[in-house]
Amino acid sequence: MDTLRDVLTRLEREGTGLGHFNVADVTLLKAVIAAANDTGLPVLVGASEGEREFFGVRQLGALVKSLREETGLSVFLNADHTHSLKKAVEAANAGFDSVGVDFSALPFDENVAQTKQVVQAIKAVNPAIIAEGEVGDIGTGSEIHESAQADFRNLTTPEQARQFVDATGIDILAPAVGNRHGMARSMVEGKAKKHLDLERIAQIKRAAGVSLTLHGGSGTEDEHFRKAIAAGINIIHINTELRVAWRRSLEESLARDSNEVVPYKILRPVVDAVKEVVISRLRLFHGEAVSRDAVEGVKA
Repeated sequence: MDTLRDVLTRLEREGTGLGHFNVADVTLLKAVIAAANDTGLPVLVGASEGEREFFGVRQLGALVKSLREETGLSVFLNADHTHSLKKAVEAANAGFDSVGVDFSALPFDENVAQTKQVVQAIKAVNPAIIAEGEVGDIGTGSEIHESAQADFRNLTTPEQARQFVDATGIDILAPAVGNRHGMARSMVEGKAKKHLDLERIAQIKRAAGVSLTLHGGSGTEDEHFRKAIAAGINIIHINTELRVAWRRSLEESLARDSNEVVPYKILRPVVDAVKEVVISRLRLFHGEAVSRDAVEGVKA
């Protein structure tokens, strides 16, 4: 079976992106796996520290491993937004394929020092594990915000990206390029979309020379996803869109029959609703590749 590194290499060669979908319970995980099965496309399952605490780190690791072995699907597991050495090593020991090391709230030099320490520690557990580091401000909270978070003062620069990659030994960089965690209410209502700094993505890709992750993808304009992949983005994170679908479908399922108390009957429509969101994103990320020359404002 291909490794995560193999898949990333192949997808970049094809000009497509890997979908990363966060889960906090078995319902969400079943939806992501079902989408991977229906499309035959690889997926990266993500879980933040809070999601891992709720699910169980070892339990999630064991379940994803079991599903991968049973289905033969290219399903990988990422410890998303990990803020401490202890939590990173815990995920590495639980069999996670990658760890997202996030000290981006610290000054640059401290971010470098702590990220480097964690990268060395998790690779001592498993040399094949993929380490991601983060530079810049992409906000916090995969949730609904009353208004758009429009303060983009701390975007990643190409020189920062180059220095960070060289100093830390990370395999993947998560930059700030106009992406933000969560969705504004107007985005949930379909009245607004996020737009990315496509030229900055291309510049960072050339400077860093590693795979790039786009955090906070929920609510982004579809065409910007396509062009971001063409500019150098390799992994795209979707979380809030899944959570919105989860809540809406759960409310609808509960409202259908106030006397229904069988959990799997209530949750089946929820799995289907979230699965459809995942499928739509996977198909978008793996659709017809956009030529790099077609990316607005991006010069090779």
